[in-house]
Amino acid sequence: MSYPAATADAYDAVAVRYADLVRDGLARLPLDRAFVAAFADLVRDAGPAPVADLGCGPGYLTAALHEAGLEAFGLDLSPALVDIARRSHPRLRFEVGSMAALAAGDGTLGGVVSWYSLIHTPPEQLPSYLAEFRRVLAPGGYALLGFFESGGEPVTVFDHKVAPAYRWPLEALAALAGEAGLAEVARMLREPGEGERFRRGHLLLRAA
Repeated sequence: MSYPAATADAYDAVAVRYADLVRDGLARLPLDRAFVAAFADLVRDAGPAPVADLGCGPGYLTAALHEAGLEAFGLDLSPALVDIARRSHPRLRFEVGSMAALAAGDGTLGGVVSWYSLIHTPPEQLPSYLAEFRRVLAPGGYALLGFFESGGEPVTVFDHKVAPAYRWPLEALAALAGEAGLAEVARMLREPGEGERFRRGHLLLRAA
C-alpha cells in the first residue's frame, strides 16, 4: 500500500478522536497563532486570491483563515476527516485529495498552508510536494509550513500516534523550499510546550 493510502486509512480509523483532540486548534498556542496571523495578513494584503489548507484535517485552521478574511478551502487525504470538516464548517469548502497533485491551475492561489501535514511525507518525495506548492502559487503568493523540528539531528522518523512521520531540521527544510522557488520570509522555532514532545518549526515562504 502506498504511503498516502496508508496515511488516509490511519486517519480514517481515528478521525473522531483526532478531531476532538485538535478541536481547540491554536487557542492554547499564542506563538503559533501569531505566525498564522502574520501569514493571513500578508496574503490578504497581497490581494484577493484563494488559499488552500493542505492536510486540513477537521478544518479548524481553514475556519481560522476564513475568519481572518481569506477565501480559504481545505483538502485532506482522509474522507472521514473531510466529512467532519464539512459538518463542523458547512459554509466552507472541503475536498478529498492529495497535496502531491493539486487540482488548482498554475499560479491561481494566493497562499498554501501545510500545518503538520507534510510531516508524513517520505523525505525523498518532499521536493516534489514543495514544487507543487510553488506551481499553484501566484507570483508573490505565500506558503506556510508547520512541522516537528529535529532538535539538532538530521531528518528523523518518529512514532507519531497516527502514522509514521518525520522531524526536520529547520535549515534543511528551508533550503529545500528555496530550491523549489519558495524564498524564506520568516521562521520561528519554539521549545515544546506542556504535553508536547518535540520542538516546533515554522516557515513563512514567498513564491519568487
